[in-house]
Amino acid sequence: MREIELTDEDVQILNTNKGLRALLSNEPYNLEKAVRYVNYEKKLKKLQVELIRMQHWAIDENERIIVIFEGRDAAGKGGAIRRITERMNPRHLRIVALPKPTEDEKSQWYFQRYVKQFPKAGEIVFFDRSWYNRAVVEPVNGFCTNKEYEIFMNQVNDFERMIVESGIRLVKIYMSISKREQAKRFEEIKNNPLKQWKMTPVDEKAQELWDVYTEYKNKMFDITKKGKVKWKIIKANRKTFARVNVINHILKSIPYDKNKVI
Repeated sequence: MREIELTDEDVQILNTNKGLRALLSNEPYNLEKAVRYVNYEKKLKKLQVELIRMQHWAIDENERIIVIFEGRDAAGKGGAIRRITERMNPRHLRIVALPKPTEDEKSQWYFQRYVKQFPKAGEIVFFDRSWYNRAVVEPVNGFCTNKEYEIFMNQVNDFERMIVESGIRLVKIYMSISKREQAKRFEEIKNNPLKQWKMTPVDEKAQELWDVYTEYKNKMFDITKKGKVKWKIIKANRKTFARVNVINHILKSIPYDKNKVI
């Protein structure tokens, strides 16, 4: 068994109520993991204060902000969004996770149903998957034609240029996990009765289609690197690490008043 070396600071952390809860919440007990989790909670709290400051600035300045989350199934997009928004004012933000399009929506311009969800003045909208469904998920699973895919890829950079030029701030985040980590998370979801609802037919095929997803993901990155807004790729095998990095990126991307009193 590997010998665990704890600093005096680590011991102090474990002797707090938070430290003990973190240690006792999982079996087998893991001292290092408990210390990391308490440190993560401290970082998260400070970052959430900054998110509130950013939101106050957006409200006062009538800013419109869109943050889109893409990534593999089970990459932690929803969890990251929850940590971002849990302390913010819910009246000035929305989380958008659109279902499959209706028959009417299928007859419309592809981007139209997303435009309907765009923010009003002083609002932040978080897309848990976005128009980029057509760049990866839809072609991989046969939910769109090759022509529809090509039209989308030809239009997306211009679409985002118009978004930015209209005064909306757009942040694009891609959460990346390994094939092994995805398989592990799927297994955890299947074995947890509180999470089993998360598994969809698309998820069930994700491992089998891993390489095809990779091919379309790389095409998406290649084409959109010529666009107005660049992707931020977040390594997400460790959820806590990924959440901190996601929030840091959002805060760096929005020029809010860091001295604003809240």
